[in-house]
Amino acid sequence: MTLPVTSQAAFAATLVDEWVRAGLTDAVVAPGSRSTPLALAVDEAGLRVHVHLDERSAGFYALGMAMASGRPAPVVVTSGTAAAELVPAVVEAHHSRVPMILCTADRPPELHHVGAPQTIEQGQLYHGLLRWQADPGAAGDLPPAAWRSIAARSVVASLSGPNGPGPVHLNLGWRDPLVGAAGELVPAGRSDDRPWHRRAGSPAGALVDVPGLVALVSGRPGVIVAGTVGSDPGPILEVARVLGWPVLAAPGSRCRGRSSDAVVVSAFDAILRHAPTAARLAPEVVVRLGTPPASKVLAQWLAQIEADQVVADPHGAWVDPERTAALVVSAEAEVLCRSILAGGAAAAPPGWAPAWHAAERAAQQAIDAALARHREITEPGVARAVTAALPAGDTLVVASSMPIRDVEWFGAPSMAARVLANRGANGIDGMVSTALGVAAGASGGAGPVVALLGDLAFLHDGGGLLGASRRDVSCTFVVVDNDGGGIFGFLPQATQVPAERFERLFGTPHGVDIAALAAVHGIPVTLVAVAEEVGPAVAAATDAGGVRLVLVRTNREMNLSVHAELGDAVEHGLSGLA
Repeated sequence: MTLPVTSQAAFAATLVDEWVRAGLTDAVVAPGSRSTPLALAVDEAGLRVHVHLDERSAGFYALGMAMASGRPAPVVVTSGTAAAELVPAVVEAHHSRVPMILCTADRPPELHHVGAPQTIEQGQLYHGLLRWQADPGAAGDLPPAAWRSIAARSVVASLSGPNGPGPVHLNLGWRDPLVGAAGELVPAGRSDDRPWHRRAGSPAGALVDVPGLVALVSGRPGVIVAGTVGSDPGPILEVARVLGWPVLAAPGSRCRGRSSDAVVVSAFDAILRHAPTAARLAPEVVVRLGTPPASKVLAQWLAQIEADQVVADPHGAWVDPERTAALVVSAEAEVLCRSILAGGAAAAPPGWAPAWHAAERAAQQAIDAALARHREITEPGVARAVTAALPAGDTLVVASSMPIRDVEWFGAPSMAARVLANRGANGIDGMVSTALGVAAGASGGAGPVVALLGDLAFLHDGGGLLGASRRDVSCTFVVVDNDGGGIFGFLPQATQVPAERFERLFGTPHGVDIAALAAVHGIPVTLVAVAEEVGPAVAAATDAGGVRLVLVRTNREMNLSVHAELGDAVEHGLSGLA
């Protein structure tokens, strides 16, 4: 059958050609009629096309791919509620600064406001969340001279800009007939396969000159709080070593598990729960880098101490929830640290970093000893075992709620894997799809992906399991099943609301057989019964490859007591330090 040559097909082919020129390799497609021209174009161009039945899963899958690769994977969906299903992933991409290109099909202008089916006003769906937006009406009406510019700009805007990487929205109206051929209508691109637009800026790694910064940190006892940092952790550890400061290192900082003479503190949450130690180790200066750690105890300590606090963000964002920053610097963490080193700042008084090192050692020994007393599976023990089992090169995707906290508080100090999490908006939604997307984005360039999820996060994105076993990815899901929302037991609601009402509204026991659910989707399951089997089960699953599930079952009430036991153990260990 000979297809008619249409300007719509030519426009779609031009968009995709520019994306390829810009280095994009993947696209995510959810089936739909109105998006046919672009769905056919991405498939014909030879991109890796990942098809998802659920647009919500498609959005988070694209998010995960971009988290792993640093490149957007355009998401192609049809009109109406399909476009609205992308909102949760767009929110996360905006707050986490993950590049994303949203391609929502729309009805042409003449079908709006006349009761045409599957037609909503899509232009403002993502208001306040976008780096750039094009809502040009019917694609076939656009002059060919604009086609390559729109496509190239969508990539540039998603990767860079005043607010950093993030989502871009192309809302494209398509008219019938939706199936066509590009023919000779595609306008020529630049020579040597260059993209139509590129963006250049100041040289990467250029130092910053911040008046008074070196004097502020020089010779004073300070700490570096390293949250999720996208840049090289080497300069963070080097400036900590030179200044004689500890690094309070969240898992996403990549400062843990590295060979360095710097003092890296992983158990900062447990240490700061011991009031005498928290007071004794209060610094005069704090340098805060990256997305803040999950620890509420750390946040409260930072709000209470009398210290000069410096916040660095590459795009000048106001990352200061406690409103204590004396200085906000627009710089990458790596650049700020190199600038301090270049300024010749003097070290803190002798004994400052060793005091933190002693507290870290005592806390870790206490945690190890307490967990060793539990042959049964504990949630902190799972976090410690999983992080210890993954070598450098592997990636750990961690869900919000309790998993990210357990990894931050009790993860092995030797953890070497890259740690990723949806901490922009801190939601548990989309985690299955995000992890699978990370695995797809990392394929060929990194080791296996392991995702540590609670049962509610796993069930919340059960739709992400559709077709998972048939995708060419390696992703092991470690699911902690305590039959409900375990984090609520740590909150005031647990003691202020009657037990039956608390369970119904917050504990929310689901009663789902998670192993059976995985089996429905053709995913092999390993049920782990004792603590010492967790690490080997994860290692065996990653060695086997493909999509697999390691299921561990715990008890919410026991989890509360284990956390309290660990806190008591660390307090006892710290009480003997001067």
